[in-house]
Parts: sequence; structure tokens; C-alpha cells
Amino acid sequence: MHFDALLLSRLQFAFTIAFHIIFPSFTIGLASFLAVLEGLWLATNNAAFKTLYLFWVKIFALSFGMGVVTGVVMSYEIGTNWSVFSVAAAPVIGPLLAFEVLTAFFLEASFLGVMLFGWKKVGPRLHFTATALVALGTAVSAFWIISANSWMQHPSGYVRLASGALRATHWGEVILSPTFPVRLVHMMLAAYLTTSLVVGAASAWRLLKAPDEQESGLALKMAIGMFAIVAPLQLLAGDMSGKQALRYQPAKLAAIEAFWDTKSGQAFHIAAWPDRATASNRWEISIPKLGSLITAGSTNAEIKGLKAFAAQDRPPVFLVFWAFRVMVGLGLAMIALGLWGGFVVWRGQLAQARWFLRACVAMGPAGFVAVVAGWVVAEVGRQPWVIYGVLRTADAVSPVTRGEVSVSLLAFMVIYALIFSVGVLYVLRLMGEGPLTGAGAAAGVRPPGYALAAAPSDLGAGS
Repeated sequence: MHFDALLLSRLQFAFTIAFHIIFPSFTIGLASFLAVLEGLWLATNNAAFKTLYLFWVKIFALSFGMGVVTGVVMSYEIGTNWSVFSVAAAPVIGPLLAFEVLTAFFLEASFLGVMLFGWKKVGPRLHFTATALVALGTAVSAFWIISANSWMQHPSGYVRLASGALRATHWGEVILSPTFPVRLVHMMLAAYLTTSLVVGAASAWRLLKAPDEQESGLALKMAIGMFAIVAPLQLLAGDMSGKQALRYQPAKLAAIEAFWDTKSGQAFHIAAWPDRATASNRWEISIPKLGSLITAGSTNAEIKGLKAFAAQDRPPVFLVFWAFRVMVGLGLAMIALGLWGGFVVWRGQLAQARWFLRACVAMGPAGFVAVVAGWVVAEVGRQPWVIYGVLRTADAVSPVTRGEVSVSLLAFMVIYALIFSVGVLYVLRLMGEGPLTGAGAAAGVRPPGYALAAAPSDLGAGS
């Protein structure tokens, strides 16, 4: 690798987007979880749902804020590091990002204040409406971002002018590009899985310390129900996404599976060591013909290998291959955890199943890792194109020097390490204190260490 301005710009964007994506992937699901909690409280008048809401809304506020800050940074990066891309694609991509601001962000901003500070100031039904609209806003935001990214993965509904600039000719085809529906479902399910695993981990941690804490037990049961259902659905969505890659991005599919030669009856490589220099796998552990069956639905299907593409059109195989296996491996672990959790709940031994509780705690970060791994597969697998088949990444970079990008990359790494590490540690501290901290504060009780957490009254949410 040559650490020129191109590679450094790619590393910088990869670093910032990896930091950013962990927050939306959490807040999208958490906003829906909060809406469900408040709705259940209104429907049942069970105070446990309200206690859980008051607890998790603090964590949502902190995570939402960090997500907004990291997202703003990325917008500037597109202009500073990828100006050629901006000039060429702005007439198509720009409106999609503007629609995200005008619909999703304005919706969230309008009702977030009511959601966080309006508990004493508006009625419960209006407050629930605000929470539901914030949850809707997060989903709408995902809609527009995935729409823009899906168009870059498979551009449609556009024309290229003689100057090289792109213009939309059919906005319906731009917004709803062929890969968009499945990719949106895949991302939304990933967000719900990520949130349910975090809620499950925090609740399991509390049950390990206080087995009689009913609120944590209730939250854990809700989390188990979510990832027990969503994890298998995510496996199906991922399979559909892979079949779309076979149709629209065959080079990416070949990199995902480390297929080098074009042939029928491709093996599925459980593990391998792809080597771009020799255009082969140094070693592999494979199941014969399973690769063709999984990707094309037939053991005799012919699948293109990477050698069918020019060397300069092949994505980095090693990173894509292993990122995909990390994502799938964690997905299978989530399915297993859901089955285990369903069995434990059915037996009525949730608080006593300490090994299961420890497994839930260990799987807490799994959703974030799987999301980042999935984006590595999607973005690195698209290389060497920034707009697939239209604009190469090497031709999209700004005319900046290696030194300029190095300084900004180093600055981002230091600032993110300091600020966001503190933010994440603070969120973990809140999770560790549990939902009854807020309930005790509302009753005038101040447990040890409570000064570091926001009381419900600080959010305008009293009992």
C-alpha cells in the first residue's frame, strides 16, 4: 500500500464513518424501543414500562447527540477530501441528502425537545406522539441515507453529460434503485438487532447483580423476543442481499466468497487466506459445491471468479472475505442466543440462568461489530468504484496533499479517542447503574454515584 492522499482520504472516511454508524444503528432501534415502552405504559398502566422509558431515554439522548456530531463531520469530509465526486454527483446525491434533512432531521429536531423535556409540560398521549414521531424520523433518515448509498452501489435513472457531471433523469429510479429495498430492510433489522443486544446486555448485567430487579427482567425478556425473531429474518435478508450482489456486483460477490476461477459447482470457503498477488487462496477449508448453492440456488450454477475481471477492477479480497465471515458468524451467534433465551424464558429461569446472562453481556457489542463489518463488505467490496461502474475512487479524490490529509486524520483520531471514549464510558456507567436509579431519584433517593447520571427531573420527566 502507498500512503498517498487517496489512501489516506479513504482511511479517514472509513474511520469517521465507522465511528458514526455505531450511533445511528443504536438510536434507530432505541427510538422504536422507547415508543413501544411508552405505548405499553399507556395501555397497561404498568409503572415498570415508565421506569424503563425514563432510564433508556437518557441513553438515547446522549447517543443521538454523538451521532449528530459525527454525521456533520462526514458531510464536510465529502467536500474537503472528495471534491471531484461532489462536483460530479452533487446534482443526484445532493437532493437525497437534502431530503433527509428536510424530512427526517427536521422531524426529529421538532419533537426531540418534547420527548426529552416535555413529560411535565404536555399530556401523556401527546408525549407518546412525540416519541413515536422521533422514532419515525430515525427510520426516515435511514431511508434517505440507504437510498443515496444504494444509488452509488447500482446507479440508475441518470445521464452523464459531456462534462462528466451526472444528472437525474428519473427521480423514482434514483431513489428506489434496484438494490435499495433489500438493503434498507437489512439495515433496519441490523439496527433493531443492535439495540436489542445492548438492552439485553445491560439488563443481564443488572440481573447478575440484582436477580430480583423486575424492570431489568422485563427489559431482558423484551430484548430476547426481539433478537429471537429478528436474527433469523436478518439471515434471510442477508441471503437476498448476497443474491443481488451476484446479479449487480459480481466482482464483490467473488471477493466475498474468494472465488478466483469461473466454474460451476463453486465450493463454500468456511475459511481461507486469499492472496491477490497470486490470484489464489493460499489455503482454504471448504465444502464442495455449497458456494454455488448458497449464492445461486443450485449446486451446478456457474459463478464468475475474480480472474474474469481485470486486475484493476478487483476489490480487496482479504478484507471483504473476512469482514463477511465476521458478520455472518456473529449473526449465527445471535440466532443461537435467541434460541437459548427463548428456552430459558420458557423454563421460567431467566434470573437464575447465570451462564445465559453472561452470554448476553458478552454479546452486547456484537451488533456494532456486525454493522461495521457489513459496511466494510458493502463499501470495500464496491472498490475500485465510488459510483459503481461510473466513477473510480482514484478519480474522485480532491487535489490535496498527503501531508494535509495526514494532519486531519491524526486530529480526528485524537479528538474522537478523547471525546467519544468519554461519551461511551458515560453511557456504560448509566447502563451499569440500572433503571431503578432513575426511579429512586424521582422518589428523592440518591444512590452512590448518582451524581454522574441525569435524573428524570433533569429531562423534564417526573413521576
